[in-house]
Amino acid sequence: MSKPGKDFEPLLTKEAPPEVERMGLTWLTVAAIATILLWQVPAGDYILYPFTILATWFHEMGHGLMALLLGGQFQKLEIFSSGSGVATYSISRSLGPIGPGLVAAAGPMGPPIAGAVLILASRSFKAASLSLKILGSFLLLSTLVWVRSWFGLVAIPLLGLIILGVALKAPRWVQGFAIQFLGVQACVSTYHQLNYLFSYSAGGLGLSDTAQMQRYLLLPYWFWGGLMAIASLVILVQSLRVAYRSP
Repeated sequence: MSKPGKDFEPLLTKEAPPEVERMGLTWLTVAAIATILLWQVPAGDYILYPFTILATWFHEMGHGLMALLLGGQFQKLEIFSSGSGVATYSISRSLGPIGPGLVAAAGPMGPPIAGAVLILASRSFKAASLSLKILGSFLLLSTLVWVRSWFGLVAIPLLGLIILGVALKAPRWVQGFAIQFLGVQACVSTYHQLNYLFSYSAGGLGLSDTAQMQRYLLLPYWFWGGLMAIASLVILVQSLRVAYRSP
């Protein structure tokens, strides 16, 4: 029988090879910085292609799920081979400007919150394994319910099956590291297009998320962009600190 609290020791500390346990936090930090930097250059989306698609999925699902939470509808999700995506949703006008503002914010901020949950789940094998299974299953479920683009119908379930494969077949410490890595990717997905956070226009798609927030929640779009960029970084750092902190 394990001692009380034993199951809540950091998973990598308990079961990973010593060199992996020592490098775990370092590699995650390097991966986060490298991902953010690579996404700012034209070739970055292609170098990080699977994570670019996953970042788009996190972002657009944030919009759609917030619309559902506010009593609206999440009609469809389209993800394209370019790495871009569109969530189509509707919400009740009775919510006033708060509703559209929250839905706009949920695109950039929903993923960091979900990512923090994934990172914290790595402290327990049961939680890490379950989180991987939930994430993989949710990717598959989203394909059935919302995804309506041909590329998305191939890419999203493929990502889901890979994650489920890790959850079902990989060693415990690998599952712990995988859930942390995916959590980091979710957190830094806010920076997928950093210039987008500080842009008023979303190209041919109308207003950017931060411009939508300016429209409905007041304060300029660059204020919301800066606030979300800082909040995402704080969420990432604090969740990693907790995950690697001894009980």
